[in-house]
Amino acid sequence: MHTWIKRMTVAVASAGLLSAVTGVAPATAITGGMADGNGHPNVGLILFYEAAGRFRCTGTLVSPTVILTAAHCTADTVGETLVTFNSVIAEQPPSGFPVAADATAGYTAAELQAAGYLHGVAHAHPNYSNFTDLDNWNDVGVIVLDAPVANITPAVIAPVGYLNAYAQPVLNQTIFTSVGYGTEVRKPDSGKQKPTPQSYPLIRRYADEPGQKLTGQILQVNGNIHDTRGTGGTCFGDSGGPTFLNGRVVTVTSYGYTDNCRYLDGMQRVDIPSVATWLATYLHP
Repeated sequence: MHTWIKRMTVAVASAGLLSAVTGVAPATAITGGMADGNGHPNVGLILFYEAAGRFRCTGTLVSPTVILTAAHCTADTVGETLVTFNSVIAEQPPSGFPVAADATAGYTAAELQAAGYLHGVAHAHPNYSNFTDLDNWNDVGVIVLDAPVANITPAVIAPVGYLNAYAQPVLNQTIFTSVGYGTEVRKPDSGKQKPTPQSYPLIRRYADEPGQKLTGQILQVNGNIHDTRGTGGTCFGDSGGPTFLNGRVVTVTSYGYTDNCRYLDGMQRVDIPSVATWLATYLHP
C-alpha cells in the first residue's frame, strides 16, 4: 500500500528556520534540478498559518490577482497568505519572513503590507477530497490577491483535455518542467552525510521530469535524479507549484511517495473540467 507524502513545508517562526513535515497525503522542494533565476518569474512562494503552525508552498500567478496553488496549501489557512516572487529568499537562515502577532489568527493584511509583501485570501476547491478519493482528488486552490500584480506576466493554464494527447506511449517520452521553492535533498554541511531534505538555500528551482502515468485526475512523473531522462523532482515546499509543458501550466504539485523525494511525484491536473470550471469563477468572474 502506498504512503502519500504531502509536499508542504512548515516554517518554525521562533528560530526562523524551515523544516520538512511529512504526513499522510500532500507535496514539497526541487530535488536536484537547477536554480531558476529569472526563468519563471510568475512562480512565487506563499507562506501562511494553520492551526498546526506556519507553512510554505509554491504558487503561480495566472492572472494579475490570482495565484494558482494546491488545495492542501489553502484549505486550512487562517488569516492572510504572504506572497513573494523573489527568486532567492535566503542563502542561509533566517528566512527574514515576518511573524504574525497572533499565530492563531494568522497574518493580517496590515502586517504583510507593512513588511512589504504581496498578500491575499486563500480558497480551496470545494470538492477537494483531502486525498481520500482517487477519482475526485481536486487538490487545487487559489490565492486571490488584495491588489493586482502589474510587473509580472501571468502564466497560461492549459485548456481542458490538453494532457489527453500525451497518454501512453507518448507519456514516457514527454518531459515536464516542475518549479518550486521546496527543500533540496542533499548531504548536510555537517553531521551525518546521509542525503536529507535541506531547507537552505531557500530559492526557486526547476527540474525536468519524464512522464510516468496519467489518470483522469493525476499526472505522475519520475522525480528520481538518477533517471537519465530528467534532472530531478519535487520535494517539501514545492506543493502547489506548477508543472509546465510547452509553456503551459498543466498541473500543480500534490504529493510524493517517499520522504527522501527521490521517487515518483504526483501532480494534480488543471486541464480537467472539475478544475477548469472552478478556476473560471476566479479568472472570469
